[in-house]
Amino acid sequence: MTLRWLSAGLGLLILGAAVTSSAQQTPPQPHQAPKPANIDRNGVLMLIRSTLLALDHANKTGNYTVLRDLGAPGFQVNTAARLAEIFAKQRGDKLDLSGVAVIDPQLSLLPQIEPNGLLHMAGFFPSVPSQVNFELLFAPVEGQWRAFGVSLSVGQSAPVAPAAPEAPPGKAVVSQKQAPPPKPSAPAK
Repeated sequence: MTLRWLSAGLGLLILGAAVTSSAQQTPPQPHQAPKPANIDRNGVLMLIRSTLLALDHANKTGNYTVLRDLGAPGFQVNTAARLAEIFAKQRGDKLDLSGVAVIDPQLSLLPQIEPNGLLHMAGFFPSVPSQVNFELLFAPVEGQWRAFGVSLSVGQSAPVAPAAPEAPPGKAVVSQKQAPPPKPSAPAK
């Protein structure tokens, strides 16, 4: 199986491939639903933060060997040079991810175990002026979760109001509902 993630904007792509021998392959199973992962909040925070900070350090130094080496074997199919290519735009934009060390992420997809055995989670760091959106996959390797796939993008941190309607020339835009003018109070007797 090959995993390919693409995101819009500053979205990033990391390829991961699960390596199985023909002897290890099992027959296809009917569609199975993901299961909630048995992992506590601290474990989730450590996985998210350590992965994104490793990416931040790689982007700041231009050296992706540690990021690559921290990943699962399926993630390591990417060479350090390939990872540098994948993250070139983010590195060029000088995106600073160091805030993930102190800001708590908001999860939009709670940690779950996919039918293929990968731990999957997604969410964002609500920072200003932009929030960091992430989606992460981890593979079990020798009793530890190691990065298998990373998708990262930067987006608006708050809802943006639509632009005010434009009035045709010579006309003013009037609000549909205006508060009535205040009534004078009656004098006290």
